[in-house]
Amino acid sequence: MAKYGSVLLLVILAIVIISACGSSPRVLQSVSLSPTIADAQGSPVQFMATGYFNQQPSPVTLSTTNWGACYQNQSTTAVSVSADGVAQCANGAVGTYTVWTWAERSGGSCGTLPLPVNPCGGSGECQVTGIAQLTCP
Repeated sequence: MAKYGSVLLLVILAIVIISACGSSPRVLQSVSLSPTIADAQGSPVQFMATGYFNQQPSPVTLSTTNWGACYQNQSTTAVSVSADGVAQCANGAVGTYTVWTWAERSGGSCGTLPLPVNPCGGSGECQVTGIAQLTCP
C-alpha cells in the first residue's frame, strides 16, 4: 500500500513541476481609455487605450485595437474614430457619445475576431472593451 502512495506522490509532484515550468498565456483582463471624458469643442480628440494583463508587463498602451462610437447604445455616424483613436464629431453633432475600443483577450487564440456584440463594443468571449465619453458641441 505504501508503494502505491509513493507512486501517487511522485505523479502529483511531477504534475506540479511540469505545470510550474509551462507558461500560461498572457491574457488581457481589462481596457481603459484616456481621457475618460472629453469635450471636443470643435476639434478632434486623441484617445489612448491602456490594457491590463494577468502577467507583466502590465499595464501597457495598446497599439492594436478596434475603435467605434455609439449614442444611447445605438450605432452612430455623428462621431467617427480613426484606427489610432482620434475621435471627430461630424458637422451638426450635438450631445454626449460613447467612444469605445476593443481588443482580443488573448494573443491569437481566438482566430478571426468577431464583431463586437453590440453597437457600443460590448465584450464577447474573446473581446475586452473600454469606453469613454465624448461631448460634441
